[in-house]
Amino acid sequence: MKKKEISLILLNNTGSTIKKISASDKAVRSACFFLVLFVIVMGYLVHDYISLKRASLDNVYLQDKVSVQEDELVNQRKQIQFFANEIKTIKSKLTDLHNFEKKIRAMAKIKKNKRFIGIGGSNPDTIDTAIALTERHDSLMQEMHVQVAEIDFAASRQKEGLKSVVSFFEEQRNLLAVSPSIRPTFGNITSTFGYRTSPFTGLREFHKGIDIAAPGGTPIIATANGVVSEAGYLGSLGNAIVINHGYGMVTCYGHASKILKKPGSFVKRGEIIARVGNTGRSTGAHVHYEIHHNGIPVNPSNYLLN
Repeated sequence: MKKKEISLILLNNTGSTIKKISASDKAVRSACFFLVLFVIVMGYLVHDYISLKRASLDNVYLQDKVSVQEDELVNQRKQIQFFANEIKTIKSKLTDLHNFEKKIRAMAKIKKNKRFIGIGGSNPDTIDTAIALTERHDSLMQEMHVQVAEIDFAASRQKEGLKSVVSFFEEQRNLLAVSPSIRPTFGNITSTFGYRTSPFTGLREFHKGIDIAAPGGTPIIATANGVVSEAGYLGSLGNAIVINHGYGMVTCYGHASKILKKPGSFVKRGEIIARVGNTGRSTGAHVHYEIHHNGIPVNPSNYLLN
């Protein structure tokens, strides 16, 4: 039996035969099998190459992304350390402020408020900000939360302490404003506070104020802030005006020629309230000036700062 053959004829552009290749049917089949096998193998190889290439590209992308995230993590840890140092600075300043308040209280002899606690908790130096940027900062963040809570507590207490100091100085300012501290008029003191010989009877008597001689009509001024409690003719004092300054302080100005304020009027230190005169039991134009503290006459000379 004659074997079947397959012929492959190559023609040129004129149609004439260039070459003729003949092969048996079995050889052709074998060649086709190996060709198909070769294509399949190459297909798998190409697919694996493409997959590997994609994986390589993905790996580069992931490495870049991880690098960026690591940089961001380092920056975040730097910021954590920065804020930790800020917390240390703030707490140190609060501590300095607390110590300054203690000095003020000691200098002004201000009693400490029993409810005032002040700054407590750990020392600001307990925050360790020198942690390596490659290490986790969990412990630092926990300590920062603790310190922030302490700062908030300390700040509220410090506010209470400073408010009490301010209240003290406001009260002292008010006390100074109502404390007699200047002369009621300018002139010579002709009679001092204490026992003296009466110019009218020649007998020893207690003089409850001081006498300041001045020309008639000279202004008489309030020696501190207060409210006029009496104004008018007051017996031997003649035309007189009495001012209640609060805190137990009362001043009296006698022998005026003219009263310029009415009872109930609020007056300020240095404000003109009357004019020098010679009314009542008097031997000449002058001001009889008295200061009473809690109802007891005190020496006005101790309150004259000018």
